[in-house]
Amino acid sequence: MSIRHGLLALLSGGPRHGYQLRADFEASTGAIWPLNIGQVYTTLSRMERDGLVTPGETVEQGRVVYAIAEAGRTEMERWFNTPIARSDRPRDELVIKLAMGLTAPGVDVTSIVRAQRISTMRALQEATRAKHAARGDLSQRLVADSMIFQIEAEQRWLDHCEAVLGARGGL
Repeated sequence: MSIRHGLLALLSGGPRHGYQLRADFEASTGAIWPLNIGQVYTTLSRMERDGLVTPGETVEQGRVVYAIAEAGRTEMERWFNTPIARSDRPRDELVIKLAMGLTAPGVDVTSIVRAQRISTMRALQEATRAKHAARGDLSQRLVADSMIFQIEAEQRWLDHCEAVLGARGGL
């Protein structure tokens, strides 16, 4: 998800200044995607330049309140109505690490897989705790569910790696 589209979605609910947008963005995603306030204001500036938002009044501490423009609403609706394209060239650091580990001399790929499995299990425990903590907040619960499913997929892939490496005598 682009920050730009996330901010437009938040602004569709009413005008906000950057600090409000950052807090609402993090609350909506269960704080799994923390935003730097500079990133928020840089994005707002670009969206203003592109006619997607309009600046309004200045409130406490000189913060400018932004509203979604008609072009921003159109852009947001287009984003919501367009499926996310899957990349045919995924850039997953773990995949690259294992592939390079298999070709580099002296690298213990078995240790890489085992260390990743431990890390993955910890991540699954944290995501499960986040899901339980999200109780009544549907957006945070769905974010946690997505994280859990991705982590479980990584576990299945690590199982597969162990099986393949074991079959060739690598584990």
